[in-house]
Amino acid sequence: MALTARWHGDETRWLALRLLPGEDLRAELEAAFASAREEEAMSAGFVAACCGSLHSAALRPAGRDEPLQVPGPLEIVSLSGTLSLDGPHLHMAVSDEEGVMRGGHLLAGCEIRTTAEIVLGLTGAARFHRPLDVRTGWRELDFG
Repeated sequence: MALTARWHGDETRWLALRLLPGEDLRAELEAAFASAREEEAMSAGFVAACCGSLHSAALRPAGRDEPLQVPGPLEIVSLSGTLSLDGPHLHMAVSDEEGVMRGGHLLAGCEIRTTAEIVLGLTGAARFHRPLDVRTGWRELDFG
C-alpha cells in the first residue's frame, strides 16, 4: 500500500523566488526551505513551478553514480521534487540550443544564467523526511 500524507490547501504557504545570475539552483532551493523551516516551522515542501536558464547543469541520471555535466547555455524545461527535513529530492530536465534534452537528479553546481523563476508550496501540516528504505537501498520519502 502506498504511503500518503494529507493536509488542507489553506495550510499551504506559497513562496515565489527569482534567482539571479551566478546563483546555484540547488543551494538556493535548500536555503529557501531552511529559512522557511526556521521562520515559520515549515516541515514539508514541493516544487510547484520552475522556468529559467543555466550556464551548465550537473545531473545524476538513473543508474549512474557519477554526475553528468551538461554544457550550456541551457533552458530549464522542468523541475520537480520534494523538500524534506533530511534534504531535497529534485529532478530536472534541461534543453540545449538544439533542443536536445537531458535530465536526472539535480545536483549542486547548476549556475543560473539569466534567471530562474520558482514557486514552492510549503506546509507545517505534514512532515517529510527520508529514512533509509531497506527495500531500495536509498533514503526514500516518508511522512510523519
